[in-house]
Amino acid sequence: MAAASRFLVFQHIDIEHPGIFRDFMREAGIEWDAIELDAGDRIPGFDGYDALLVMGGPMDVWQENEHPWFRPEKQAIREWVGARRPFFGFCLGHQLLADAMGGRVGKSATPEVGIHAIELTAAGKASPIFAGLPSKQECLQWHGAEVQEAPADAKVLAASPACAIQALSVGDRAFSIQFHVEMTDATVKEWGCVPEYQSALEKTLGADGLASFQRETDARMPVFKRSARQLFDNFMGTVRAWKRATG
Repeated sequence: MAAASRFLVFQHIDIEHPGIFRDFMREAGIEWDAIELDAGDRIPGFDGYDALLVMGGPMDVWQENEHPWFRPEKQAIREWVGARRPFFGFCLGHQLLADAMGGRVGKSATPEVGIHAIELTAAGKASPIFAGLPSKQECLQWHGAEVQEAPADAKVLAASPACAIQALSVGDRAFSIQFHVEMTDATVKEWGCVPEYQSALEKTLGADGLASFQRETDARMPVFKRSARQLFDNFMGTVRAWKRATG
């Protein structure tokens, strides 16, 4: 990937950034612009950007009155994905893709916080975004909302017992995941300081759950990092294909 490549990143809280994907982007010579929507940053025009990454956050997609920047963000996602540009959403970004493209998001019947297994669907096994990854894998989860109905033209790529829509594709260039692959060694500790995340963790894992969550995550970080690298490389295949198609 040429050094001139640039990604647009939507963030909703400063500690939920592209994480380890920042290392991969630096190695690939990719520059990126982080738009901190919760801090009032304005969404720029799309010219000059090769991909859009939409990160997580403690808010819910239906809270447009509390977070009015959700409205222009969803419109930007609709326009970006409608133009068949490369897109990758993480957690809240997964839910925003579904909501923006006509799906439905709501409170989870069973919130997932901790290390949980997901399994690829038949569509997921055939999708280029999961190429080289096992059909069953353990993932870091931290969410109390979920995609309850996928957009009409979307494919469900992965599921878990508590969450039927763990990953989506819309068209051939937009992908999203409910679970987290972007985390670094500091992620669990940093997110544990966010009141909404702390509350969800304590309800699910107990008052002393953060320490055990950190231990379980630490033990799996080598595998998590390899999976993140594979997903990034797979996504970059989509970006390169888009650049070839658009000249």
